[in-house]
Order: sequence, then structure tokens, then C-alpha cells
Amino acid sequence: MSTDYLKRILTSKVYDVAVETPLDFAPQVSARIHNNVYLKREDTQAVFSFKLRGAYNKMANLSPTELKRGVIAASAGNHAQGVAMSARRLGCRAVIVMPITTPQVKIDAVRGFGGEVVLAGESFSDAYEHAKELEKKEKLTFVHPFDDPDVIAGQGTIGMEILRQHPGPIDAIFVAIGGGGLIGGVSAYVKQLRPDIKVIGVQTFDSDAMARSVKAGRRVTLNDVGLFSDGTAVKQVGLETFKLAREFVDDYVHVDTDAICAAIKDVFQDTRSVLEPAGALALAGAKRYAAANKWKDKNLVVIACGANMNFDRLRFVAERADVGEAREALFALTLPEKRGSFLKLCEAVGNRSVTEFNYRISDADQAHVYVGLQISSEAEIEKLAANFRKKGFPTLDLTSNEMAKTHLRYMVGGRSALADHEMLFRFEFPERPGALMKFLGAMSPDWNISLFHYRNQGDDYGRILVGIQVPPADKKAFKDFLDGLGYPYWNESDNPAYRLFL
Repeated sequence: MSTDYLKRILTSKVYDVAVETPLDFAPQVSARIHNNVYLKREDTQAVFSFKLRGAYNKMANLSPTELKRGVIAASAGNHAQGVAMSARRLGCRAVIVMPITTPQVKIDAVRGFGGEVVLAGESFSDAYEHAKELEKKEKLTFVHPFDDPDVIAGQGTIGMEILRQHPGPIDAIFVAIGGGGLIGGVSAYVKQLRPDIKVIGVQTFDSDAMARSVKAGRRVTLNDVGLFSDGTAVKQVGLETFKLAREFVDDYVHVDTDAICAAIKDVFQDTRSVLEPAGALALAGAKRYAAANKWKDKNLVVIACGANMNFDRLRFVAERADVGEAREALFALTLPEKRGSFLKLCEAVGNRSVTEFNYRISDADQAHVYVGLQISSEAEIEKLAANFRKKGFPTLDLTSNEMAKTHLRYMVGGRSALADHEMLFRFEFPERPGALMKFLGAMSPDWNISLFHYRNQGDDYGRILVGIQVPPADKKAFKDFLDGLGYPYWNESDNPAYRLFL
């Protein structure tokens, strides 16, 4: 079997449509993790992923009769584009069954290549079952996304290119795993020619069928799979890919959504390209594995396997990247509901950059504040929490709390019976440490902050929304305070949205 794959890879027909992609050094992420990281840029293929290789190699080896009947495939999106583009090149019909969760950018791309799209099921496995039914019904030729020797060999050409492009020492190659076609092909080639190189599979905690299968010694079927990394959301790996993984893959590493978001940001900073979650999975794994094993000055190759990202998803990625990179810590702090408490809290924060601040008055005795702080390492989180508790603020660490990160941060607020004489203002101020302290320090202790929202958006100017309880007799003094701040401001007290919700 092993020799057969070497021959299949060396004689693969992928270069009729695919290109040899660059192996780029990533200087910023390399410096940060103290290892040499090289990105195998499969996002630069015509379909923005590696899947074109395997799809075309399979279809180019079909008989004229099989091609004439047309082909069918099941895919979360990237294999679909590879099949559709290959079909257009080979002049045959292509029907693609995709999960209903597939990003629109991938659906549009398949249609753009002339593929016929059928949406069915919520995961690849569901789409696969529907595709098998259509295969029999319409007598089409099935092009499997991963469990096929010709597909696996096509993906294996990536391993061939890596060894040719980097003839020097390579300590490890990190590969994202869905069904296993990519790691099957890459490991089959690399481990036979360079057995000293570790091949390490990367999966998400909620879609790790391969790691579980290898551990169990048999293919395991997951009941559900996480869909953030939709390109690797596979409930059961292939029979052939499972065999190859057992023989050639050295180790596995798991990562979460935040780590993937951080890796997407890392690649953007080094290349100005935006990978999809599955495309950044290998880098997230490389960072985690290197840290866990205390690696330093190693040569790590990471396969950046796809860039078919829905633009709308970028908002979520940007929100979570800092937590994934251990650059942001999130806390729920409790402080006495009395004048001066905000200022005392700011003094406890010190010169550290505040990334988020959410608060709404709700209790006469205690205030609960949602705070985000910039950090440089995970070790700082507990130190910060201990410092807040020491200063008299009961503290709950929310950095790993999925509900808090996904929902709660946007829901701090609501109407309050305690917010009498409240005025609502928007402010803009230069985004630099100390601006918030300047604001609070200039404010009279007789005026109570009843609402506060701030989130660092990465702009030059910060934007805050503040509710301040100002007695009617203090209106002139308050106006003088506003003008003396030197920050642009807008009175939102009559905003209908404020009246409706706050």
C-alpha cells in the first residue's frame, strides 16, 4: 500500500489545473512563538483551497464513459469547488450536494464554475447520504472528498512540494483533519522519504473523529460535530484515510474556536490573507503543540489549506481572536453601588488597556461590571483576578466562559428603576491608555454613572456610551464638565432606541 501511494503521488495529474503553491516563512508568528513557522499556501489555488488537487486527479483518471455520465460529490464547500472546476475543465456535468450550513461564498463559487448545487442536511455526513441516493438514481460517478486513493494521492502532492521546497531540516508538519484525505496523502509521502519529520494532525475538540478513531482502534462515528470549522466537520473519517493515519501520523492536537480565530489573525498579519477556520486549524494546532512541548527554534510547516471565508463571519473572528491568543482576559466584577467605585476600579486596573467595559445600574447596593483587559500571557489572568479580589472586588473569570463571550457581553443592560435623572451621552476619545481615567477623574463625585459601554474596536478613536445621573440643579455644571473634557460628545437622551430598550 505504501509504495503504491508513492507511485500514485509522483504520477498524479494535478498540475493540469493546480499550481505549486508557495511555502512562505511567517516572520511575526514565528517571533512570537519562538519557532520558525512556514505556511504552505494552499489558499492561493484557483479555488482557494487544496481540494482541487484530489478532485481533479480522481476525475482525470475516470474513463470517458464515466465522465460522460457526469459526476456527483458531497462536500462542505471546498471539494465542491474542486469538482466543479475540474468538471468544467474536463467537459462533464457535476452535481454537488452540500450541507445547508455551507457558507454562501462556497455555494456561489460552485455555481460560478457551472456546478449544480443541491443543499441537504446539516453536516457533511448528511450531505453524503443524500449524494449516494442521487448517485444511484441518476447513474452518476461519485467523487469522494477524501476516502479514495486517487483523491488522497492528489492531496499528497502537497507533501511532495514541501520536501522539495524545504530540503533542510523540518521538525514537524501540521495538518488539519476532516475526513483525513489531506493528512493521509501528505503523511504517506513524507513519512516514507523523511521518517524523521513528525506529521501531526490537528482537530477541533468538537470534531475529532480521527483522533478518537485512532485511540479506539476502529472508526468512531460522532453523534454531532461543531460547525465553526465547517471544512473539517465530519462525523466519520474514511476507511482508507483511517488506515493511513494509523500507519503514518505521529500525533494529534486539539484546539478550540478561540485558538482558530487567533490563528486567522496571525496569518492575516503575516500575509494579509484571510483564511477560513479549517484553513487556520493547522497553525492553531502548531502553536498549541509547540507551547505544550516547550519547543524552541524548531522548523514547523503548517498547511494553510483554505480561504473560503464568509465575510460576515469576520466580525466573530475579530471578537474572539484576542482571547484565543491570550491577549484579552474577561471578568465579571462586583463593586459597591456608591459614588467613586468606578474610579477605584480604574485605579485597580492601572495603566493596563481596557478592551471592554459593560455596566448598567440594577441594584441599590451592588454593581456588576463586565470588563475586558489586555494581557500578554495566560498566566496574567489569575494574577489580575487575585489583585481585584485583594482590592475588595469579588471577581469571576469569564475568559473561558462560552456563554458569556458569545451572548452575555451584548446583553448587559436593560431598563432600571434606579436610573432617575439619567442623561445618555456618546463620547469619542483618542484610543490610548489613561483616557478613561481622565474622563472619570474630571467628573464630579455628585454625579453617578448608571450605564457604561465601551469596546476597543481597533480604531484610533475609542467610543463610549455613558449614562450619568445629573440632578436638575447641576445642569450648568455638567455642561461645563462636558465642554472642559475636550472630547467630541453627543446627547442621546432623546434617542428613541434608548427610550425603548434602556
